[in-house]
Amino acid sequence: MKLLTKASGIYLLFLLSLYLITALAFYWITRVVIYDEVESRLQVEKRDFEAYIQLHQAWSSSCYFVENKIEVIPVTFKEPITEMYKDTLIYNRYEDQDDPFRQITFYTKIGNADYKVSIRKSLIQTYKLIEVITFVMVTFLSLLLILMYWFQRRLSGNLWKPFYNTLSKIKQFDLTSVTPIDLKKEEVDEFDELNQVLKRMAEKMQHDYRSLKEFTENASHEIQTPLALINVRVEQLLQSSSLSQQQTYWIDEIYQASRRMSRLHQGLLLLTKIENHQFRDAEEVNLTDLARNKVLDFEEFLVMRQLTVDVDLKEPFLVNISPALADSLVNNLLSNAIKYSKPEGILRIFTHARQLCIYNSGEPLKNDPEKLFDRFKKDSDGSESLGLGLAIVKQICENYQLQLQYTYSYGMHCFCVSAPVSELS
Repeated sequence: MKLLTKASGIYLLFLLSLYLITALAFYWITRVVIYDEVESRLQVEKRDFEAYIQLHQAWSSSCYFVENKIEVIPVTFKEPITEMYKDTLIYNRYEDQDDPFRQITFYTKIGNADYKVSIRKSLIQTYKLIEVITFVMVTFLSLLLILMYWFQRRLSGNLWKPFYNTLSKIKQFDLTSVTPIDLKKEEVDEFDELNQVLKRMAEKMQHDYRSLKEFTENASHEIQTPLALINVRVEQLLQSSSLSQQQTYWIDEIYQASRRMSRLHQGLLLLTKIENHQFRDAEEVNLTDLARNKVLDFEEFLVMRQLTVDVDLKEPFLVNISPALADSLVNNLLSNAIKYSKPEGILRIFTHARQLCIYNSGEPLKNDPEKLFDRFKKDSDGSESLGLGLAIVKQICENYQLQLQYTYSYGMHCFCVSAPVSELS
């Protein structure tokens, strides 16, 4: 949910609550004022009645008229009240309905007898007045609510526009580019301060990235050359016939160690380049064809390990990716499956339009599957693996938003690479 939408929702909810409370309070105050007016008129009627009784010592009433009803009833027992107001209904013979009245009740003596007197005033006009006031109030408050909500959204939208412009520039910012981030000076101090901080951070990140890239390239060049020289010289020594068996053993260990160091150097360098997004030659690559060719490349290893290969590569799985990284992705998955498959086991490769899956038979993992793709995490301590192959696979998938999943069931390890979620929906 966007900030503007959430703020507008809270503002609208606050206005609705405020207007509801205001409407109820206004209705209650209006009703109290009108009832006070009606009861004042009833008091006048009461005084007129009492003046009439005092003058004539008798009462002659008529119930014919609906308005100004005065009801006088002789009583022998007086309720413990002196005066009481209440609402009541009187039947209207012309409209065949009960009309609302406000009534005052009190006791008085006419001659020597006690009487209960009820004087009523119609509330029809009062109710109509309250309805009109309520309708006008609700109409104007609704219009005011709509106008204030519209104004608040427009005002907030304009006030937060620099923030969304900055957010858009940050999304488009390319760390590997030499072009600095373009953030303009804003009128609002807080947004201008934010832009200045972001500009300094972007410049620092670009500088650090260029420094790291330069260091990586220099280190790669400076380390690779002596490693290659060591390998060549050691190979020449191994071919010498004048070495003793002990010397040959030591030199072979040096040779294996230097080769391992060379592969480790190449693996770490590749990971660094992938993390730094240095592969920009993305194009549409058919992973199905790539897997088919890789199976042929690994044919010698498959025969050596006596693996039964089951290949089902019917539909092309097209991915927009750097060809070099696509090759590394499939190569690492296949070599991992062959390396960790038990001898005379099964290797199964399956693809369809959205997925590439590679299965291999083997024992369950000893370590946590969640750490399988971490650097230098190996399930077997005796393996010659560097522990970087699956880490490289994971980094490639993250860079191209591919989904990578590992499962183990029925004695088969399974690594699946699927198309991005955005393309699947």
